[in-house]
Amino acid sequence: MRAIDVIRKKRDGGELSPEEIEFFISSYTSDRIPDYQAAAWLMAVLLRGMTRAEIAAFTESMLHSGSVLDFSDLPGCKVDKHSTGGVGDKTSLVIAPTVAAAGVLVPMISGRGLGHSGGTLDKLESIPGFNVNLSLAEFRRVLATCGCALIGQTAEIAPADKKLYALRDVTATVESPPLICGSIMSKKLAEGIDALVLDVKTGSGAFMKSEEAATSLAELMVETGVRMGKKMVALITDMDQPLGNKVGNALEIEECIEVMRGAGPADLRELCLELAAWMLFLAGRVTSLDEGQRLAAELIASGAALEKFREIITLQGGDASVIDDTGRLPQAHNRLPILSRSNGFVVSIQCEQVGVASLVLGGGREKKDDSIDPAVGVVVHKKVGAAVHAGEPLSTVHYNSDARLSEARRLLEESYAIAPQPPISRRPLIHRIIQGIRHVEAGT
Repeated sequence: MRAIDVIRKKRDGGELSPEEIEFFISSYTSDRIPDYQAAAWLMAVLLRGMTRAEIAAFTESMLHSGSVLDFSDLPGCKVDKHSTGGVGDKTSLVIAPTVAAAGVLVPMISGRGLGHSGGTLDKLESIPGFNVNLSLAEFRRVLATCGCALIGQTAEIAPADKKLYALRDVTATVESPPLICGSIMSKKLAEGIDALVLDVKTGSGAFMKSEEAATSLAELMVETGVRMGKKMVALITDMDQPLGNKVGNALEIEECIEVMRGAGPADLRELCLELAAWMLFLAGRVTSLDEGQRLAAELIASGAALEKFREIITLQGGDASVIDDTGRLPQAHNRLPILSRSNGFVVSIQCEQVGVASLVLGGGREKKDDSIDPAVGVVVHKKVGAAVHAGEPLSTVHYNSDARLSEARRLLEESYAIAPQPPISRRPLIHRIIQGIRHVEAGT
């Protein structure tokens, strides 16, 4: 069997056999296939798609390219949450400690930024000393000690996905539903969890721009998880504008701390409570979603969630004093407000452009080996529906490099649409919920 034959078959729209997929994934993982052939295969998959059988084989190959964890000796349900990625999407950093504070085990293996979206690991690493590269033994120890551990993929966990994930980021192949499904589900199924809550984004700042595409991806992942014996739910949530107000690694850690102090933006608080409620419900900690929301809100109001976050940071080698003084997080040297050119109302934001602006400032990667500047990013002052006056700041750029500023400034200036009248309607934050194969419209 040859890599070029597998690439050609997929390029021409053929259906790959489980054996062909296993050959290609295992050969790439063991460095017998170079990046350029893997990149060609990824592009063929993006353009041609995959059948359900191919996706199942792809996920299985990625899952079994490394270790599958077993936490059955630790009492209680193990539950995790995963987002398909968006701009300002930082909910994991609030809900993981919140749910753990309720006594539910949260083993969370996360990823780095992909394209214009930020990554949980990059955000965590903006906390001085925080170690996301725990061994599996250390991962287990932290989880058993405080009920939550937040790490990246080790060499043992889905190593095939770790290699492909970095390659997708720099070859414009992020948006493929089969690749997204295989990447997410292989990592999550390797965690030894019993239940998984998925946050599938849709809108201008999401990889799935249309609700139809987001729903299709959500159904695919829920189906995959159910087939593997897991409790599953997927929420289709809005990404037509940044979530919260802060975009950028250290800035987003700061905003998460604000939320766990009982403040922060309303949209971020709302989504965190909803996702936490689902995690608590699937784990059997509560008997209804309303009870789950109340419990999550109580854990935040009492300070228990923030103290759990402090414990996690300490156990993973980080400087927990950032919770008391967020000024200890990396700070950009320069600020530049982006001013409105007219009076009116914000009727739309090109959300992806805000994410790209943060990326070009140094907050993300354009090449696999790029380093990240944790301090840079964007603070959004005006969201959709807000009234604005000429000369008033729409957002503020936090930057360290003058050379990177002009492109980021242009992207942000062009991302806002201002009109004399407010928008007639705004999309809800939560569009729909998919549990198993049954659809539940949001609000019912």
